[in-house]
Amino acid sequence: MLPPVDLRPPFNITRASHVRLGVADLARSRDFYTKILGLVVSDEDSTTCYLRGLQEACHHSLVLEQSADGGTCRRVGFRVFFDEDLDVAYRWFRDRDLSAEWVEAPHQGRTLHVSDPVGTPLELCATMETRPRRHIDFEAYQGAHAQRLDHYQVLAPDTYELCAFYGALGFRNSEYLAHGDELLGAFMFRKGTCLDLAIVKGTGPRLHHVAYTVSESRDIFGACDFAGIEGYGDAVERGPGRHGPGGMLFVYLRDPDGHRVEVFNSHYQTIDVELEPVRWDAGALSTNARWGLPALEKWYVEASDFADVPQKPPDQPPQPMTLERLLLDQRGE
Repeated sequence: MLPPVDLRPPFNITRASHVRLGVADLARSRDFYTKILGLVVSDEDSTTCYLRGLQEACHHSLVLEQSADGGTCRRVGFRVFFDEDLDVAYRWFRDRDLSAEWVEAPHQGRTLHVSDPVGTPLELCATMETRPRRHIDFEAYQGAHAQRLDHYQVLAPDTYELCAFYGALGFRNSEYLAHGDELLGAFMFRKGTCLDLAIVKGTGPRLHHVAYTVSESRDIFGACDFAGIEGYGDAVERGPGRHGPGGMLFVYLRDPDGHRVEVFNSHYQTIDVELEPVRWDAGALSTNARWGLPALEKWYVEASDFADVPQKPPDQPPQPMTLERLLLDQRGE
């Protein structure tokens, strides 16, 4: 069911690091992420805003870039452990006819742009400027008190193919979603919790969401409350609820450009190599939420396009249990 994992990969990716989002109105998006999520501004100018969570010492985990095509994702970023890992990565991607080029990225050390086999644009770096952590500066807290970036979820036409690619780079599976012998979702990690990258079947590549942790369950409701206060009550798209995979409490919101962001309480540990991935049956209603109603159809099918990256639909589109389907079933239609 799951492809093999190389536990001694060619270069050492350590964690999900940062994401770059295109936005139509930089000031409006800045307000959303600071006043509702509670992120901290590290630096900003007229076209770019760099933000981080309260626990984060590295300069940024979210970069907002003023763009005419607001609503697209520019890149998702991963950290590597050593600077020389970047050189190995450059050769590794080039040897497989995958794009790889060196770029200049403010506030980061050497930075490499690469793409995975379905075209997901990735950004790799080994170092980043630092700023003081703000997690005990309680007087400065805003919004949901987001602590750190945790993971991304991407949609891809072939989950197994992409799972195999990241398995070759040392990503292990904590849990997975299957229907019969078909792999529909892979929840993969590098940093020793259960998730850095989720891959789910769908038209892609597209960014489904980026996720930040909070320290306390009440902060999840705080995200909803502050969304309402700031005029984004209808941006609370799904939840609060509790996931099946991962088991965490969550809520999903949409930012002013439609980018989806999850706020959740944190994961369990997955460091030990003898741990087996947990299988979830896609046909079970409790797979996505242990309690509460299923998500609206748009939660499954809407996502942020990657700028200038062609997309491909899956051979057989998934048919999840949506709120619309549940209501029709209950009415006998």
